[in-house]
Amino acid sequence: MRVCFTLRVRPDRLDEYRARHREVWPGMRAALSEAGWRNYSLFLAPDGLLVGYLECDDFDAALAEMARREVNARWQAEMAEFFEGDGNADERMRPLDEVFHLD
Repeated sequence: MRVCFTLRVRPDRLDEYRARHREVWPGMRAALSEAGWRNYSLFLAPDGLLVGYLECDDFDAALAEMARREVNARWQAEMAEFFEGDGNADERMRPLDEVFHLD
């Protein structure tokens, strides 16, 4: 399945957010892959709108698997301050409905 979601990055933290994603921990990259996240991309607009895209067999299962990973707990704790609102990003992802797809 294809999943697209949005989040909102604090505008005063955009540059640092970009920098952190140039150096995603190898353990975090491995955990995402092992949890079934494929073809995962993040796109960031100048106003802080973050759009994520991934492919997986089951999004709820992929999120649940990441929730069990210690490396994800550490990553979420470090990244929480970058996002508007409360809680970690994994808990606030809201998938968008796909209305068209061109193969």
